[in-house]
This record gives sequence, structure tokens and C-alpha cells, in this order.
Amino acid sequence: MRIGELSRRTGVSPELLRAWEQRYGLLRPTRSPGGFRLYSPEDEARVRRTTTLIAEGLSAAEAARLAGSTSVAGTGPEQPLGADLAAALQDALDRFDAAAAHTALDRLLSAFSVEFVLTDVLIPYLRELGERWATGEVSVAQEHFAANLIRGRLLGLAGDWGTGGSPTAVLACLPGEAHDLGLLLLGILLARRGWQITFLGADTPMDTLHTSIQTLRPTLVVLATVDKTVFDDNAAAITALAAAARLAVAAPVDEQTIATTGAQSLTGEIPEIAASLTKQQQPR
Repeated sequence: MRIGELSRRTGVSPELLRAWEQRYGLLRPTRSPGGFRLYSPEDEARVRRTTTLIAEGLSAAEAARLAGSTSVAGTGPEQPLGADLAAALQDALDRFDAAAAHTALDRLLSAFSVEFVLTDVLIPYLRELGERWATGEVSVAQEHFAANLIRGRLLGLAGDWGTGGSPTAVLACLPGEAHDLGLLLLGILLARRGWQITFLGADTPMDTLHTSIQTLRPTLVVLATVDKTVFDDNAAAITALAAAARLAVAAPVDEQTIATTGAQSLTGEIPEIAASLTKQQQPR
């Protein structure tokens, strides 16, 4: 990202960011082909950590030194903090304690980058939540409470994802599919890679999709379901849609079955899908 975007995400002015880079070596930008400084999610995490430490009473120099010496990937002193906050989040959600859950999420987002929180905390938590529900370790009520609270926070993070430039994507769950958390996570990760996102959400009618595609002319349409039956019921409509737009589908069916509709199959972890789709848009 450019320094203006880094400033917008962290709330730290570009002038102060440049000062921290020059005085303390906090930021480690690369150069674009045009010579512009480009900052990484790791730079963003170090800035957020620095501002958190300053708020706790450290000097800017000491805060930057500590933030610069910790591992954003979770192998240094930040790892216990991230693990502790993730455990606090799970405990709060299991106890139906919305206030404590929001506090844990606030602390995570102040200490780490959004991408780190999504990739290293929320996605693993949601996967584990599904497994715990399947084994009866958590109740339906606990699963619904946790999913709805996290969904609300994700929608808050997605507030500006429709203001990007190019490429553009329309994201929707197939008709009959009510689970859209995975699609929300993908949309946020794509937006943070420069995509402009139009999110249609759960149980989207096919005629709405056709109208949206005709109006928006998106670079890509992503359809999702976690139910093979939902995919099978909509296979003919997916084939018709793939004839009108570039289409990618995430569904629990094999790649060849999706390929017969003319759509691209999306497999793997959500962060990997976001990275792969973005890479496909880059000039060769």
C-alpha cells in the first residue's frame, strides 16, 4: 500500500509515519516499478503496535524499538499477546459475553493488522467453532451467538470496501445458502488488496445476480455455498451466469464439476484464494 493508505488504516499522519521510518527504521518499504514506496501488512502491524505502546505510556522511540523487534508473523513477543487475546475472545463468546468479546476484538485490532486478525485469529477460530459444534462441545445457541457477533464486526471492517478502484468483484451466496461469513472474510481480504467489492450476501436470487452483473460489469463474480445440494440445484443457472461474466465458485464439489459450468473453482484457505485472485489480475 502507499503511505496515504497506511495513514488511513492506522490513523497516523503520513508526516509522522515518515519520521518513524527515518528515525527508528520502523517501516521497511519496497519500491514499485514506478519508484513509489510500498508498505506491507507487517509495516501496518508495527505502526499499530507502536501506537498501542505509546498509549500505554512508552516514549515513541522505545515503542518503535519494541514494535520493530517483535515478529508480526507470530513468532516473537507478540505471539503470547495474540494467543492470549484469541483465547479471551473464545472464552467470552462461549459465555455469551458480548462486551468482553468486543473488548478482545478491539485489543486485537489495535495491536495487529486487520489481515493478521482475520487470517491468524478469526478464520482459525471459526473453523474450530464449526468442529466444536459438530462434536457437541458448543451448542447451537453458542455457535449462532459467536457467528453473529463476528459477522457484525466484519461488516464494520467492510465499511469502505465499495470505494476501491479496479479490479471489481460481486460476491454472493447461491440461492438457498445462508452462511456468508466465509464470503465476508474473502471480500475484506480482496478489498485490502485493492479490489472494489459489491457484497450481495446470503441467499441471493439468480435474477438479482444477472441484474447486478449487467449494471456493474464486474471483473469477477464469486458465488459460494457450503452445501453440495445447493450447488447441484443451481448448476444450470451457474452455467448461464458463467456465459455472461467471469465466474468463480467456492463449493464442496470437485473442480471438474465446477469446470463443466464454465466457472473457476476456488479451493484452499480464504487468504490463499484472495492472494491467487489478485495475482491473476496483475500484468504478466
